[in-house]
Amino acid sequence: MSGRRVRAYIGLGANVGDAGATLTAAVAALAGLPGLRLRGVSRLYATDPVGVTDQAEFRNAVVALDVPAGIGHEAGAMTLLTALKDLERRAGRRRRQRWGPRELDLDLLVFGRARLAIERQPGAASIDLSSDPARAARLLVVPHAEARERLFVLAPLADLAPGLVPPGWACTVETARRRRTFVEGLDAVRAIGGWDPVNRTWRPVEAYQGPRVG
Repeated sequence: MSGRRVRAYIGLGANVGDAGATLTAAVAALAGLPGLRLRGVSRLYATDPVGVTDQAEFRNAVVALDVPAGIGHEAGAMTLLTALKDLERRAGRRRRQRWGPRELDLDLLVFGRARLAIERQPGAASIDLSSDPARAARLLVVPHAEARERLFVLAPLADLAPGLVPPGWACTVETARRRRTFVEGLDAVRAIGGWDPVNRTWRPVEAYQGPRVG
């Protein structure tokens, strides 16, 4: 296998139980995956639910990982996605309606400079029970197909990579964040914590000194 590595960005979300503790545990689990290196953790955000609004607000964040590229980007991305789905299951993720409550949601947002739309392997299938199950879980699309339309993704991603132009985008992450903030409003996502790499948890946002990206 090639020794090449790529920078991947993973979106984290939860709103069932102690969502903040769930995401803290998820960061630790991601950092502990074999062959991966944790390079950055965004602020923790409280975000309004999208789609199904009659539910608890979410906690969202993004992490940066250096991961093996694999023999090809397709293989590397699929291996990472399979690991993410396994972590969701371990966290008790249940099948629910699209946009419904989540014990833990881990989304592969960006995988280096790869632009992919490939058939998912069985272990990488989505746990969601969507309104169109025959179609929803078939393809892995990278960069994430809906990231540009989700402020709860763009805000934490901009903490770590504001100048990044993901493949297929015509603007930076920061520009997309500003545009989406204009649509959703300043209160749609609210930073509530900054990552403390020593204690490996989020501190209250008042003490936050900025993201740490390796």
